[in-house]
Amino acid sequence: MTRQQVLDLYFMDARCKLIDLAAFLDRVDRGTGEADFRLSALQDSLKALSGAEPLRAKTVLLTLSDPTLEPAAKALGKGAVGAWPGAN
Repeated sequence: MTRQQVLDLYFMDARCKLIDLAAFLDRVDRGTGEADFRLSALQDSLKALSGAEPLRAKTVLLTLSDPTLEPAAKALGKGAVGAWPGAN
């Protein structure tokens, strides 16, 4: 597809997601107490979007992922949290 076709097809969806992310960050900022590792991981991931480097999606995914090669002996919780707590 041409860039124009990609923009025509996907721009409104990306715009919506960007506004949703901005609203989420505003809600976090208005909250009280300390943020945990997930906010730092998200902020680190957002840096990948500001550049023109290829493979931004891969960079974001790797920023949020556990880079260890060995399986954990015990789960840290009952469910996934979306970011690796050891990253920061």
